[in-house]
Amino acid sequence: MTSIKDLTEKLRTNTYMRSHIVLAIDLFASLLASLGVFSLIYIIIRTFILSTENMLAWLIGSVVASCISFLYFKPYRAIIRYSTLREMGSIALATLGKEFLLWMSMILFSTLSYSSRFLYGMIIIDFLFTLTILIMVRVAMMIIYDLLGGRITSNRNMRRVLVYGIGDKSASVVTRLRNSRHYDVVGFLTYGKTYHGHQLLGLPVYYFENVDNLSLLAKKCSLNGVLFSTVTDARAEQSRLISFCHDAGIKTFITPSIDEVTPGSTPGNYVRNIKIEDLLGRPEIKISMDEIIANFKDKVVMVTGAAGSIGSELCRQLATFGVKKLILFDNAETPLHNIRLELEDKYPELNFVPVIGDVREKARLDFVFRKHHPQIVFQAAAYKHVPLMEENPCEAVHVNVVGSRQVADKCVEYDVEKMVMVSTDKAVNPTNIMGCTKRLAEIYVQSLGLAIERGDIKGRTKFVTTRFGNVLGSNGSVIPRFREQIEHGGPITVTHPEIRRFFMTIPEACRLVMEAATFATGTQIFVFDMGESVKISTLAERMVNLAGLEVGRDIKIEYTGLRPGEKLYEEVLATKENTLPTQHERIFVAKVRTYDYSGAREVAERLRDFAVRVEIPEMVKLMKVTVPEFKSKNSEFEIYDQHDAADESAH
Repeated sequence: MTSIKDLTEKLRTNTYMRSHIVLAIDLFASLLASLGVFSLIYIIIRTFILSTENMLAWLIGSVVASCISFLYFKPYRAIIRYSTLREMGSIALATLGKEFLLWMSMILFSTLSYSSRFLYGMIIIDFLFTLTILIMVRVAMMIIYDLLGGRITSNRNMRRVLVYGIGDKSASVVTRLRNSRHYDVVGFLTYGKTYHGHQLLGLPVYYFENVDNLSLLAKKCSLNGVLFSTVTDARAEQSRLISFCHDAGIKTFITPSIDEVTPGSTPGNYVRNIKIEDLLGRPEIKISMDEIIANFKDKVVMVTGAAGSIGSELCRQLATFGVKKLILFDNAETPLHNIRLELEDKYPELNFVPVIGDVREKARLDFVFRKHHPQIVFQAAAYKHVPLMEENPCEAVHVNVVGSRQVADKCVEYDVEKMVMVSTDKAVNPTNIMGCTKRLAEIYVQSLGLAIERGDIKGRTKFVTTRFGNVLGSNGSVIPRFREQIEHGGPITVTHPEIRRFFMTIPEACRLVMEAATFATGTQIFVFDMGESVKISTLAERMVNLAGLEVGRDIKIEYTGLRPGEKLYEEVLATKENTLPTQHERIFVAKVRTYDYSGAREVAERLRDFAVRVEIPEMVKLMKVTVPEFKSKNSEFEIYDQHDAADESAH
């Protein structure tokens, strides 16, 4: 025999009651209502019309009409414990359908001598009875579920939370968490007393105006956290409510976007801790997705560096665009395997080919281009870590310069429509090897594209370059590093108290890359508006606070000094002096010096030779001559800047 405990657990873990059981309950309730109508009228008006034979005809008509109407309007498909007014409307429509069919059956198929007025009266009463009983059944089932599901009794393992705001999304969060085993929503929270004393979905609306209000509320409700229904709300309240929560020792949570919720997630998975990425981002940019999708639909698209932070997100977004084939090209076996498994799971209909390969290997590139004939290529393969490339400059040249050149050359050779190169803000007035190699790659790609446009070289490939700054949460970047240091109890290491960086989310950067690629008309270098820069020390402090800790007491911040090649402040990419506007308010065309293709090709070949022979001084000198704005900072290569300055003064 099933115990109450077993039934409770079953109710908690089951997603819904089987629809055919709900249909059977609805049909029985409808029949019961029709029987009640007939019995009531029989008691009030005893006439020969209300005989047993007539009652059977009425009830059979009711069952048939209910079955047809309910199967058509499908009110039984709704999950009863999440029922809202919309579901009640569906029940009302199904009941109206029943009454119409019942009325028609009584007129067309019954031998009963009902008068029209008498029949109309029975139909109206039956509608009211049926609708009332169906709604009462659902309300009763919701109450029973709550009682057996343990919602009335407290659970010590559940986190008691208030949901911020009283909008539709806040209300929907409460509905989704109604049967969660992890979170117990005890009310709503708003700023100011406007809605104080009101109720929403049967829960009280509380208010806050300062940290003392919140502290008292936490004690009164035994509060564990505040839950935000949208990232927009969390950003708007980061300097007020989130700050108050930190001071009061209350955790802050958020419901993730739909992309983060995996199929089969339980209600407890609908909530996570607020991350720094949520607060640093900006309002969602407006992108003409229809034009972007049309640009990539039914095309063979290749992404180099497909397993990296930017490359993998490009693949995720391209997977939704209806591309004909997606080629994933990367030399990192395990990360490429991981993105392959992800795409197979999320996009089973996608035609994609993972290829292990290296942009430094010309023969391997040639094989992929020859076999798959991509129409659009995203060149995202690159070495990106500044200190590491400062210590390994030849490898930076091999991948970022030689690799980009070889991809570009294959694009021309195999008649690719468009190549989009992912560059960086560090290519602007570079102070390190990595930034200079990206600028050299830009120079080669741009000079090749301009040579094609002039007719100097045969081909039709358009070359588009996109520059942007740091992306939030990319592999090996500062945020994952800080998060790991916090998890281990600190200290957090920051290079300099005043160092600042621009940040952009990975999905946002990729959308802008594809937007720029869509409306590019020729060989252009696009730069993005990165918003306001963020002081890294402030970012570290906010991450500590979001973890419920305190800087200095729980986690220390240590300053280690600028690393080789590192700037204190990054360049502002988009200014009126160095850019031209485009049709998108966040995307601009960079004004850059152009180079002759023959010269750019010669430099690329000489750099390759120096890199192969590991002749670092000669290689770096050539880089500085080709990119005169390249001035090393905090680096062993500063001596070549001094040498150049001495040469200039001598002349």
